[in-house]
Amino acid sequence: MPAAFSEGGIYNNVATITKIHGKTGLSFKITVHCGYDELYRKRRHYKTYRPPATWSEQRAEREAQRVAVEFENSIRQGFRLDNRKTFAEYAAYVIDLKAHTGTKHSTIELYKHLCERINPAIGHFKLTEIRPQHLNRLYVSLAEDCIKHSADNARAKVDLGALLAERKVSRAALSRQAKLSPSTVTAACRGQTIRQASAEAIASALSIPPRDLFDYFHSEEKLAVKTILQHHRFISAVLSQAEKEMLVTYNAASRATLPKARRSKVNYFQPEEITAIVQAVESEPLKWRLITHLLLVTGCRRGEIMGLKWDRVHLDKHYLTIDNNLRYSKARGIYEETPKTGETRYISIPAETISLLREYQSEQEQLRKLNGDRWRNTGFVFTRDDGRAMHPDSITAWLAKFSKRHGLPHINPHAFRHTVASVLIANHTDVVTVARQLGHSSATTTETYYAHLIEESRVQASECIADVMLRRAIPSDTTPQPPPCPVDNQRSL
Repeated sequence: MPAAFSEGGIYNNVATITKIHGKTGLSFKITVHCGYDELYRKRRHYKTYRPPATWSEQRAEREAQRVAVEFENSIRQGFRLDNRKTFAEYAAYVIDLKAHTGTKHSTIELYKHLCERINPAIGHFKLTEIRPQHLNRLYVSLAEDCIKHSADNARAKVDLGALLAERKVSRAALSRQAKLSPSTVTAACRGQTIRQASAEAIASALSIPPRDLFDYFHSEEKLAVKTILQHHRFISAVLSQAEKEMLVTYNAASRATLPKARRSKVNYFQPEEITAIVQAVESEPLKWRLITHLLLVTGCRRGEIMGLKWDRVHLDKHYLTIDNNLRYSKARGIYEETPKTGETRYISIPAETISLLREYQSEQEQLRKLNGDRWRNTGFVFTRDDGRAMHPDSITAWLAKFSKRHGLPHINPHAFRHTVASVLIANHTDVVTVARQLGHSSATTTETYYAHLIEESRVQASECIADVMLRRAIPSDTTPQPPPCPVDNQRSL
């Protein structure tokens, strides 16, 4: 039965609609009565409906009736559509909920960072007010309308490396004292751009006024589509939780229009580049030779390499257990968490790697004896001189210095991972095995990420079949040539 209209609010069945002529125009207050509480007070839920100013009163009343019926039905089904929670309030609740139910610290930090851009745009909206068009406008503005990745940046105006040498302060010591990653300190010493907050931390650690060390400037960049999609996924997670808790009837993010992401081709090393790296690293300290070797043969992420512990190294059985990831954040410093997908994987390693591991284990044992009581027994394979865990950024910083020292192009540690994938795919390893080696959540992820390599490998396979089955009788000078190996097709560095 439809709800009744009244200037004073006549009760009719369950819903009441009160027509209000106010300063802002016509509006309707909808009240749904739901019995009594334990103190015999009436339970009421409220909703205000404001029709467009151009509508006639008759049309507005018909629409108010429809809204009232919809509101009443949702209340009967258990929804609390009159809740006053704003998106910002509820997002904070969801982040806290996820933090207490096992979501990784790095993910929680990302959520908080995303809220810094999301809340100014939709944080003030009640959950029930959010519509797909609000999110569409947000995504467009993130991409185009000056809601940009803006930051106050800094660049050293003095020779910071010379200053550290004069004060006999190592970069590692400055990194620890300023609570910054080694790569940030290295960038500052090279005169590269760093964040203002990082510059101030360095200045504070050196007890020098920041303006005496750094020039500040403001930069603005448009957000990448990948970053905008991160915002969308977080908003969707928040509204999905609200839907589960029956605070909204549907997830508005599921109906939003998303920007299309262009997947860039992955960067991997060519055979001659791998040879150059292997030859150059032979003159480096054993620890860094082993780290580079593991990057080359395992395809592990840098945090998984730095998080490796001796009880996960099975020298006699020639395999590693990958179940730990070393991370860094300003809030927690260096900490451990599970790998990206949260799953344990087992990676076979060749005899050459086993030999290096045994040699390095002996070297580390000698270092432990030299340190005596100063040694921290953390169990990590790769440690500082006193046994403590190394900073996960150390690999990136060392590879940058290593490539410069040997006249090699800049080396990104993730390129080793892509190289392992490209070699496996080029040698027709099945996608499921490649996914397991890399620690992808599913083979679909691998197929999406390395689609062009997989397609090239399939073409090669078909050409191989044709060579065996069809072309043996064809003269060699007329035989079509298969395309070259995909590892030789692209330049990556």
